[in-house]
Amino acid sequence: MTRLVRPDAVLVQAVIAGALSFAHLHDLAEAAGQHGWKAWAYPISVDLLLVASWHRLRTLREAGEPSRSAWSWFAVALAASLGANVATAGLLDLGDVPDWLRILVAGWPALAFLGGTLLVHRPTPPNDPEPAPEPRPVVERETEPGIQAAPAPALPAPAPVPAPAVTAPPALVAHAKKIAADHRTRTGSDIDTDTLRARLGVPSPMAEAIAAQLA
Repeated sequence: MTRLVRPDAVLVQAVIAGALSFAHLHDLAEAAGQHGWKAWAYPISVDLLLVASWHRLRTLREAGEPSRSAWSWFAVALAASLGANVATAGLLDLGDVPDWLRILVAGWPALAFLGGTLLVHRPTPPNDPEPAPEPRPVVERETEPGIQAAPAPALPAPAPVPAPAVTAPPALVAHAKKIAADHRTRTGSDIDTDTLRARLGVPSPMAEAIAAQLA
């Protein structure tokens, strides 16, 4: 099922108002001596300056910066658009346009170019470098004449921390005694620490602790 597109009343109103304003600006520019493509370029120039100044105005307000310049160019573009719409309502004879209006229409491109350039390329204030922190003055201890400051006593070296004593479980010691007795019976000599560690499968500190109990 095809979905019907419902027109927006605000959008339709904007299109109608824009088309009428565009036609009035074209008629006024053509009556002021701008023929051909020049008469069509004037409405575009006025509307673009109006939109650009409004966009810059919103951007500056959101950034919290002064927007006086954007307001000025918005007022200029609005006056040009509103003046053209009022002038074509019968207040002026478009067949005999006065000289001052011809001068305004002829000078509009330079004014619009200046406004668009200032709105797009606005100066950016340079970032001030942060001041470097001032070094703290070194305060020297004053001593009386002839008296030398005694050097600070040297701190004693820290005492070595003794390693924790390794204790073997009694069952493991009893098993080690059996292994040592069997080794003495077969070889006729006491079992050494390395052989005892290999037979028991224990670390060296544990084997040494068990060997000390077998002695």
